Amino acid sequence: MSYPSDISREQFEKIRPILESTRKKTRPREIDLYAIFCAILYILKSGCQWRMLPKDFPQWQICYYYFKIWSQKKDDRSDSTLEIVLKKNDCRGSTKQ
Repeated sequence: MSYPSDISREQFEKIRPILESTRKKTRPREIDLYAIFCAILYILKSGCQWRMLPKDFPQWQICYYYFKIWSQKKDDRSDSTLEIVLKKNDCRGSTKQ
């Protein structure tokens, strides 16, 4: 199912390397990173609770895990990975928790 908050696969491919750079490569990923990112966009744009994430997205716990990783800042002056990719894709919405 498609949601208004989703981005296209083409847009996602531009930011995929940035998102993948935050993860240590230990084993192949089993979950589609695009689905996780779209779930995070859905949460940011709708403001719903994590547990109310529609069932067509990956489990909310997995999406929240990636949200926490991508929201971490190295220091007070730097942007988080999530802020960087949202700016790069010109997505609107707050990344505050």
